[in-house]
Amino acid sequence: MDQHTAGTDQQAMLDAHLQLSHHTLAYVKSLALKAALDLRIPDAIHLHGGSATLPQIVSEVTLLHPSKIPCLRRLMRALTLAGVFSVDDGGDEPVYGLTPASRLLIGSEMNVTPFLTLMLDTAFVSSFFDLGEWFRHESPDTSPWKKAHGRDIWDQTDDDARFGKLFGDGMVANSNFLMGIVVKECSSVFQGISSLVDVGGGLGGATQIIAKAFPHVECSVLDLPHVVARAPTNTNVKYVGGDMFESIPSANAVFIKSILHDWGDAECVKILKNCKKAVASQAGGRVIILDMVVGAGSSDKNQHAVETQVWFDLIMMTITGAERDEMEWKKIIFEAGFSHYKITAVLGVKSIIEAYP
Repeated sequence: MDQHTAGTDQQAMLDAHLQLSHHTLAYVKSLALKAALDLRIPDAIHLHGGSATLPQIVSEVTLLHPSKIPCLRRLMRALTLAGVFSVDDGGDEPVYGLTPASRLLIGSEMNVTPFLTLMLDTAFVSSFFDLGEWFRHESPDTSPWKKAHGRDIWDQTDDDARFGKLFGDGMVANSNFLMGIVVKECSSVFQGISSLVDVGGGLGGATQIIAKAFPHVECSVLDLPHVVARAPTNTNVKYVGGDMFESIPSANAVFIKSILHDWGDAECVKILKNCKKAVASQAGGRVIILDMVVGAGSSDKNQHAVETQVWFDLIMMTITGAERDEMEWKKIIFEAGFSHYKITAVLGVKSIIEAYP
């Protein structure tokens, strides 16, 4: 082996080592972001007009001892490198600013902080600690979540008040963010319909956004009776107690947002068959699904989107759910009896799937 070949091999090994180190330490980036959320650093910068020095940030966050200030500077260095914040080093004191990413962590309308806080909570993170051991586990019915916490995620949301509130707030924040974009950027999906039923729509947050954006559409929510019993009354949205596995009220359109990933194929086919019955006799009837399609619209420019979809799929695996790629969606859509479908990948990691009888 000549010197050039040996050097090339050594560089390849160093590159491989760097790649593995980068993957191994990726959790540090996530937990650094969690620290910024806990300290409300985006709000601190926002309170100073969108840019602030470290002393100005310190004046807004709670640090129990001045010795922590240099550590906060190191945290900000990591988060500016990650693109969460910007930094201008041109003066005597670095000035930190909000980026498009951190602007989603302030305000009320499009703030995704509650969702990120949920995803970074110990309950979610710890479900991965013994994933390797779970693969060797004898029981096929115990999810990584249940193995870690002794109960499934739905029991935990019911029994643990702290986690239940965290989960509810996170889901609402993520839904509001997505739906705010859907009604603006994908309005054509709702054209030509006069009635819509949101299946499994909970308290109707998404449906109310649709109803406000398209007042000519008669909107209703179908969910279990005990959920509907807590629904708001000061709204034009109609609430129907029922079971999507039994029947779905007739409408021009059935809307399903991010619930099918909780179910296996057989259950999804049953739900979709009922959706098809609900729209089959309606002019222009369709089923509108807002969910993840792994790999949809993939390109070199949005590789991060595909990676994020795959990470979400692993999260769903710990709960016993799954994110689907197009072939997997196609399988359950056609098994449910639909004639054709269309996927529009314009929502980051999410897509809109339209299925037609």
